[in-house]
Amino acid sequence: MDNSFCARLERRAAECDSLLCVGLDPHPGLPAAPTAAAAGRFCLDLIERLAPYACAFKPNSAFFEALGAEGWSTLRDVIAAVPDDIPVILDAKRGDIASTSQAYARAAFDWLGADALTASPYLGSDSLEPLLARPERGLFVLCKTSNRGADTFQGLELLGGVPLYLEIARRVQGWSRHNNLGLVVAANDPQALGRVRASAPNLWFLVPGVGAQGAELEAAVEAGLRADGSGVLVNVSRSLASAPDPAAAAAALRDAINRVRRRPIADRHPAHADAIRLAAALWEAESVRFGSFTLKSGRQSALYLDLRKLASCPAALRVAARLLAGRLGELTFDRLAAVPYAALPIATALALEGNWPLIFPRREAKGYGTGAVVEGVYHPGEVALVVDDLITTGESKLETIEKLRAAGLRVQDVLVLIDRSHQAAAAGELAAANCRLHAVATLPELLPAWRDMGVVTPDQYQAVMEELP
Repeated sequence: MDNSFCARLERRAAECDSLLCVGLDPHPGLPAAPTAAAAGRFCLDLIERLAPYACAFKPNSAFFEALGAEGWSTLRDVIAAVPDDIPVILDAKRGDIASTSQAYARAAFDWLGADALTASPYLGSDSLEPLLARPERGLFVLCKTSNRGADTFQGLELLGGVPLYLEIARRVQGWSRHNNLGLVVAANDPQALGRVRASAPNLWFLVPGVGAQGAELEAAVEAGLRADGSGVLVNVSRSLASAPDPAAAAAALRDAINRVRRRPIADRHPAHADAIRLAAALWEAESVRFGSFTLKSGRQSALYLDLRKLASCPAALRVAARLLAGRLGELTFDRLAAVPYAALPIATALALEGNWPLIFPRREAKGYGTGAVVEGVYHPGEVALVVDDLITTGESKLETIEKLRAAGLRVQDVLVLIDRSHQAAAAGELAAANCRLHAVATLPELLPAWRDMGVVTPDQYQAVMEELP
C-alpha cells in the first residue's frame, strides 16, 4: 500500500466522500473562555461532531501559541484527538534555512503529531527539503493566498508577463521526490485558481477563503478540481464553528462540493475540458516549445509540438490515451492502426486503455522474412482506425490509408490528438479519400490553456495566434 501523505489523503476523500477540510481555529470569542482548556474543549467538540464529514482537519497554530505553553500542549492534545484515518494539516506557514526547517519538522511531525504542514517557498527549495523528506508527512506550499494584500508580491509579473504565483506553482512541483506536496491556493480568486490548476494538474490544493472570508464556493470548486473530480481541500473554519448546528452545516457544505465535482467534466469546464487536460499533459512531457521553427511541411511556425516525448512521461501519455479513448464512442472499427513512428507509443497506450488490437504499416516493406507491409494480426475486410499524434497536412495519413487499403483493410476515420491544420485543409484532403478527421483539440483551444498556465509570453502567444486562420 502507498503510505505517502497524498495517497492517504486520496483514501480518506474516497472513504468519507468529502473534500471538506475543517479548520480548528479557536478565535478569541469562540471558546467559552480565553484559556487553553476552553480552546481545547471547543476544538474537541468540533472534531467529535464533524469527523464524519471531514476529509482533513486543519488547526491554526497561531491561536494555540497565543495561549502560551498550555496552548502548545493543548494543540498537541487536539491533534491526538483526531481519528487516525483523518489527516491533520497544521497551519503554521513555516519555511526557513535548512537547519531551522529540520527543527520545524521535528516540532510539527514528531512532537505535535501533525500529518502535514503549510510553508512558504520564499527561501527556495532547500528550505523545504527537511519538511518533504518523509513520504508519510505532507507539505502545502503557499502559492496564492486569500488576504487583501496577497497580490503585493504574489501578483507581480515576471519577464514575459507571468505572475509570481504561477511561477511558484510551476517550480515547486519538482521539489518533492515523494507523493507528499500540495499548494495553498485561495478560493476568492477563481480565475487565478483555475490558472494554477492548469499549471499543476495533478497536485492537491488546500483552498482557504470559503465562509467567513466570502469566497463563492461553487466557482472555487469548479476552478480548482482536478480532471478526476478530486484534488481540492475546501477549508472552512469560523462559519462552521459559529453555525447553530455545525454538523448540519458541514454536511451541507460537503453535499454542495459534491454536486459540483459530480458534474461531467465538460459541464465543469465547458467545451475546453479536454483541451485543458491535454495542454497540461503536453507541457508536463516537455512536448511544447515556443520560438521559431521549421515544420516538416516546410512552413515556419512560432510553435513546435514534439509528441514523441510523451513516451518519456508515462503520466502524460496516460492522459493522452484516455483523451483519445473518449473520442471512440461513436466510431466503428476493428483495429487501431498507428501512423509510424511518432504515433506508435500513443496508439499502444490507447490500445492498452481499451484492450483494442493494434497494427501499423511499415514505412518500407521488409526485405526479409514475410516481407510484411502491415505489422500485426488483421484480416482483409476489417475496419482500421488510423491514429496519429497530430495533423498539419494530410500527407502522412494518406500514405498510411493507402497501405492499409492495399492490404485489404477498410479505413473511414482518422483520430489525432491535435489538429494544427490551417483552414481545415487536412480535413478536406482526408474527405477526398472518404475519411473523416477527429481530433481531441485544436490549436485555438490549446493556446488559451497554455496562456493561462503562464508558460507562453504575450509576444509568443500573439505570434502563434497570427499563424491561425
